[in-house]
Amino acid sequence: MNIRDERKIFDKKGKIYESAILTFHGVDGFDVYNCSIPFQWEGKEYLYGRVEKRDEWARSWVRLFERIGPDEYSLTQTDPMIYQLEDPYIQILGKEMVMGGTHVRKTNNETVDTFYGYFFRGTQLDDMHYFTTGPDYMKDIRLCPMPDGSIGVFSRPRNAEVEAKYGSGAVVGFTTIKELGQLTAQVIADAPAIGALFGRGEWGGCNQCYPLKDGKIGVIGHKCYSEPSENGVTLAVYLNVAFVFDPATHTATEPRVIATRQSYPAFPAKKPELIDCAFTSGIVRRTDGKVDLYSGIGDSAEGRVVIDDPFADLW
Repeated sequence: MNIRDERKIFDKKGKIYESAILTFHGVDGFDVYNCSIPFQWEGKEYLYGRVEKRDEWARSWVRLFERIGPDEYSLTQTDPMIYQLEDPYIQILGKEMVMGGTHVRKTNNETVDTFYGYFFRGTQLDDMHYFTTGPDYMKDIRLCPMPDGSIGVFSRPRNAEVEAKYGSGAVVGFTTIKELGQLTAQVIADAPAIGALFGRGEWGGCNQCYPLKDGKIGVIGHKCYSEPSENGVTLAVYLNVAFVFDPATHTATEPRVIATRQSYPAFPAKKPELIDCAFTSGIVRRTDGKVDLYSGIGDSAEGRVVIDDPFADLW
């Protein structure tokens, strides 16, 4: 189905049981958005958030926040680490935490020159160590623990060469490594592409990956396209999607919409072209069988909705 038609159907019939905007303390004057999913570590719940002023772009920091109430987080006072990154994500691999994000490099006149995925690892949240960098001009690199102890690696090349070859603005690749020391820019760049995730004029990527039964991987991601608006602004439309990847066959199910910007409460966007942007964080399973889906909205806030589990019966 055409992604625009699927989106319209979801906005009319999609089930959203609850929605909220997260509140962040300790960063007055700054927005917090495009966060990692909340995670448990040594008995407390945290998340990493992108912290940035509303009137600035590509000048953000990633900070650690501790949950202090329902949909309420406070800047940790015990973590001195400040990362010059965008759009953080986390993955727990055994007893070790991996945190990744996008580092933007600018020229002297403040224009963006390039960007990379940076990766940090550790067993103490206040003492994470940088250990590798992804390929030039690549965001949305994600890791996933595999049943045999190896690590799945999802890439996301996006450039004119990709569009000419595949017909979509981006593709997702997948490969495996035996341990984190093997994660290099070349390994990520060489990951074989997964077919048929995005159509012509579309792009997207993985945001959080979950090991399922039978060796498959549940992926919560984003799918995007551009759309002219009534006021003449070209909107960057970002949708929350889910699909299942089978490493044994290197194939994936068709991504399906699980939430849109309209699923979340109203909140001012950073720019007019981002009023329809929901940049996915990931899901957290609930005791009632549903999931909390987290997403950045409008590059200015972080939202949460309760939806049916997209991987029900596959865990």
